[in-house]
Amino acid sequence: MTASKAFGSGMVIQQRNLVEQVADFLTQAIISQQFAPGERLSEVQLARDLGVSRAPVREAARLLESRGLLVSQPRRGFFVRALDASELNDVFDLRLCLERHALARLVETYDTDKAQALRRQVDLMCEVALQDSESRKIEEDLVFHRMLIAFTGNRRLLKAFDDITHELRLCIALIGKTHADPDSIATSHWLLLDALASGDAERCREAIDYHIGVAQHYVVKGIGEA
Repeated sequence: MTASKAFGSGMVIQQRNLVEQVADFLTQAIISQQFAPGERLSEVQLARDLGVSRAPVREAARLLESRGLLVSQPRRGFFVRALDASELNDVFDLRLCLERHALARLVETYDTDKAQALRRQVDLMCEVALQDSESRKIEEDLVFHRMLIAFTGNRRLLKAFDDITHELRLCIALIGKTHADPDSIATSHWLLLDALASGDAERCREAIDYHIGVAQHYVVKGIGEA
């Protein structure tokens, strides 16, 4: 599809931080599947639709390639990345390693302030699930999981999680149905908080294994049925 359809007619990007702005618009369009996996992006069309030159569009595309959302082919341009089942499993396996370690660390220092902050985020996720866009639902879900890791105080662990969040957005976007029911969101995340509140490291491990395992199952299954 064209950028004008994805972003709405009359959309013109302001002359400020052009590359990041173009990258943000492309990211949201990809997450919401307005550009389909495998679809070629036209620099000329995007530049025309967004009211900018081709240079910031090209730089934004390179930025999204580094984030795992686009791939480039010589003399053909940039294409929306189409993840296969093997790649999806790799992303989720790495995520599970990071979050397992995070909960093992966090359960040792879990306190009232952290619990309240995480509960507020789950409440927000439930509100968002009732009325907001799919991209907003995905963002709030990732905020929750980033909070789990940030609360460990391990900056390297947090950076490792941040490095895969763009691919996680693409993964989660494949199965919007996992974010469609606010009750299922609340239930799945309350279980993580209950495990943390118990102070039992093994229970935390079981909870995060189940939580991420279910998401992994639906995403990979969705790819297989596509």
